Amino acid sequence: MDSKISILTHTRDSFANLIYQKLGKGYEHASIIYQEWYRQGQITGHHPAFKNAKNLLNDIVALTDFSYLSCANSTQEGQTGKFLLKTTDGMEIESVIIPMQAGNTLCVSSQVGCRMGCSFCETGRMGLLRHLEANEIVSQLFVAKFLFRATIRNIVFMGMGEPFDNYDNVMQAIRVLSDPYGLGFGRNHLTISTSGCIDGIQKLMDEKEPIPNLAVSINASNDALRNKLMPINRKHDMKALYDQMHAFCQKTKRQILIAYVLIKDQNDTVEHADELAHYLRGLAVKINVIPYNPQSRDRYQAPEAAVIEAFGFRLRERGYYTLLRQTKGQKIMAACGQLGNVKLRQLIRTSKDAN
Repeated sequence: MDSKISILTHTRDSFANLIYQKLGKGYEHASIIYQEWYRQGQITGHHPAFKNAKNLLNDIVALTDFSYLSCANSTQEGQTGKFLLKTTDGMEIESVIIPMQAGNTLCVSSQVGCRMGCSFCETGRMGLLRHLEANEIVSQLFVAKFLFRATIRNIVFMGMGEPFDNYDNVMQAIRVLSDPYGLGFGRNHLTISTSGCIDGIQKLMDEKEPIPNLAVSINASNDALRNKLMPINRKHDMKALYDQMHAFCQKTKRQILIAYVLIKDQNDTVEHADELAHYLRGLAVKINVIPYNPQSRDRYQAPEAAVIEAFGFRLRERGYYTLLRQTKGQKIMAACGQLGNVKLRQLIRTSKDAN
């Protein structure tokens, strides 16, 4: 028996085409079902097109997998909410609903764990357990929208995982999220964040429109420091990363968001700010300065407020549009760098050893 078509994996056109291939009819009716599912979270069968086509409706529904990941837990701190989803193979991923001035932002995960190994990141301590499929990525929006009834304006791939390490699934999820017949997120409301995978940046700039926004986590002002904080820099150093960002800006005419996690006594001096400003010269960027958030096992600390202000002020003096991120969800481990369950990897290893 053929497997069902996962509606969360497909755009309207690819879903309707597959239905037509299987039934020899039903393209328009499948399109109606697609729109209803993504906009209402359910299939009612009340559309006039199905008045005399109940059998076709039943056939399309029978061929379609409408399932999405189940929510195992959720926590709240103020208006910031974190929810944990269980995959069918027993893995866990976390997503965060963040209140912003212009509406809620959903921070989604692209992997279970991450292999980048950034020293200031909880997810990095997990290692990579597996990639998420496109439908598992889209599930996170579906749960936020229809289970928690959250109005989501922006989606950022800044949760668990390195999005460009799972490029094909992430881009298919982007296509689904941006489909005007479904969820309809515009390119300016979608952001992919990378730790510096230059191959992924190259692929993204070669994509057909719409190309989502790009964010790059720099977190250091020189190679020696970035090698310490972010092992990926040993593969793609800051010069290679700069060249790729410059090419992206030139080709797409888009601005890049630079993320900089500020860590006490590591990368937080005004001299570091000067060095960062010099490094970014010639790029169309804005800078997001993020105070370090505590981990389950800490080796770092956040700088004092005066140090954070001085760092941001120096970047502004150097002519950069700079935001000082207000921490949201820190107490529920929902802030930047806090997502992940470092015990999950050990539990999975123990289970495999037992079998």
